[in-house]
Amino acid sequence: MTEACDSDPARPPRTMSRDVRRQQVIEATIETLAAHGYARTTLTQVARTAGISHGLVLFHFDTKENLLSETLAYLAEEYRRNWTEALAAAGPAPSDQLNAMIEADFNPRICTPARLAAWCSFWGEAQSRPLYQASCGDKDDAYTSILEDTCARLSDEGGYGRDPVHTARLIRVAIEGVWLDLMTMATPYAREEALCTVQMAAALCFPDHFEMRKA
Repeated sequence: MTEACDSDPARPPRTMSRDVRRQQVIEATIETLAAHGYARTTLTQVARTAGISHGLVLFHFDTKENLLSETLAYLAEEYRRNWTEALAAAGPAPSDQLNAMIEADFNPRICTPARLAAWCSFWGEAQSRPLYQASCGDKDDAYTSILEDTCARLSDEGGYGRDPVHTARLIRVAIEGVWLDLMTMATPYAREEALCTVQMAAALCFPDHFEMRKA
């Protein structure tokens, strides 16, 4: 019976390394959060999504709290790495850097229905807020600081006289708003249109550096 199960191509192999298995469970947790939300996610549902036993999930993560904490930490680090790599590749011009940060939020690797829904699960549940602050507070502060600095340099370069704190907040709120649209609208628009919406917000703030364009 064991041999038959292990040879079934629909089931994951039992010989995965520890890191690969943990990655598999975290990805299954993201899918489960997207389907059921934070409060209703259970280890049993995660195990079912991953195609492994409940005991194997327990072996790697011990508790639901540990699993959710590590899933959030994984998402936060994935997000941080995505925007910092985009920023590093953009070059020194503040307009290019701002556009790189905006485009990074719509990278198809991180802007997926499951990941957006998982993020919203962590944002929306009061019981998850201490966990979110512990895992993401410093990373959010670093992102905001860089975004404000980029807006300040771009405002100075173009003579716009913009308040960098308010401008950065406007752009960040635009990003988060279209993320919610992509997840909650009955007929969501395309990721490319969401990106254009945020770039329009940037164009309203910095019209000499960003163009109004359609998806």
